[in-house]
Amino acid sequence: MGDASSRVIIALDFGELGPVKSLLDRLGGRPAWYKVGMELFYAAGWEAVDLARSTGAKVFLDLKFNDIPNTVAGACRSCLKKGASMLNMHALAGAAALKAAKTEAENASEAGVERPLLIGVTLLTSLDRESLGRELGIPGSVEAAVIRLAKLCKDSGLDGVVASPLEIAGIKQACGDDFLVVVPGIRPEWSLAGDQKRHTTPRQASENGADYIVIGRPVTQAKDPAEAFLRVCEEIE
Repeated sequence: MGDASSRVIIALDFGELGPVKSLLDRLGGRPAWYKVGMELFYAAGWEAVDLARSTGAKVFLDLKFNDIPNTVAGACRSCLKKGASMLNMHALAGAAALKAAKTEAENASEAGVERPLLIGVTLLTSLDRESLGRELGIPGSVEAAVIRLAKLCKDSGLDGVVASPLEIAGIKQACGDDFLVVVPGIRPEWSLAGDQKRHTTPRQASENGADYIVIGRPVTQAKDPAEAFLRVCEEIE
């Protein structure tokens, strides 16, 4: 995947553009990827995506599509026109919706638009075994559910999945080393865990086989975000 900085995705989890502009200035063009999630996108829309891309970085548009196939396809089509380099959708939307997204990505390539990476969302990292069974009624372990959903994504033509660092090895074994795993819930040893129940350090995630790691508050809320970013990259290397 290249050097460590090309594998780190900085999460722009803000509710307005002001802090984003300040952060981008302080990071000085170092990150190769930024993630624009629902909080920022619903507040600022495509202006947030354009702002992140203006630094030369690629954008992971983290909107987690979960709808009928026609709607998922339309959402992908709209995002492709705006230059998103990575899109994600819930695996629980089902195979038809996942395949519809793949078709849109292939059409983009034929039209000369950059084909984005399509990433399935298995289970949110805020879920643990207790909440999975008691609240959602999904039997078995978290890892078993994640692997089932990852295989569904691969069979539907997606490039990879978002998953907890604890499930990387199982996903790679079930889906192959070329199947990408994007890992949130990353917390360096020098930061707090926050609300992520299934988390690990950047070094551990990399050693376990993560292709991309997503990190937010340990960098974005640091006194010196640029230094924090470099520390994350050094920890991976």
